Amino acid sequence: MRKLKVMETGDGSFTLSLEGLNEQYHSKHGALQEAIHVFIEAGLQEFSERKEGVRILEVGFGTGLNTWLSFRHAASHKLPIHYIGLEPFPLDWSLVEALSYTEVPGEVELLQQLHACSWNEWHEITPLCSLKKVEKKLEDWEGEGVVDLVYYDAFGPRAQGEMWEKEVLQKTAAMLAPGGVFVTYCAKGSLKRDLRDAGLEVESLPGPPGKREMVRARKPA
Repeated sequence: MRKLKVMETGDGSFTLSLEGLNEQYHSKHGALQEAIHVFIEAGLQEFSERKEGVRILEVGFGTGLNTWLSFRHAASHKLPIHYIGLEPFPLDWSLVEALSYTEVPGEVELLQQLHACSWNEWHEITPLCSLKKVEKKLEDWEGEGVVDLVYYDAFGPRAQGEMWEKEVLQKTAAMLAPGGVFVTYCAKGSLKRDLRDAGLEVESLPGPPGKREMVRARKPA
């Protein structure tokens, strides 16, 4: 059983910390800043004008922060999103609610709706956005066709080394459509090499606060 506690991060937003592992669900330097920088600005932003929408796979649904930010982005850009979130260890809403990501009417309800909907089936969350939360590990999941964008938000290699093994990364790369994008906060040299070996074009980008670099990779079109 994972022991979790709420902790404040550098930008004033909150995250969950795994007691005894010195590992957090989001950056201790700024949970909200990291999610926006890595997954929205470096990932989703380039798909914003795509009329046919975008298919997203998130590895590590966790607190739902990346999903929530993506659906907010979808509303402001009128962007259809088809979203799959993998999470083998679902969180109770009481823990997520304590993180207080927003007090704005409607935004709290959206986050709550993400956590309230049942697992392993599709739900229309908004007229633009559908969500399927899958209660499985990536290595145990067979996939559901290709995706345009992967948010790779597993715990770091020190805490969850199996998620960063070459075979798992190759499986993830194979799910990308031509021109598809993979983004993650991690910037290890072994990750970059393994993604290149999986056929992706890899670039290092400036990281969020507290990290020098992050990685974005693309499947050639």
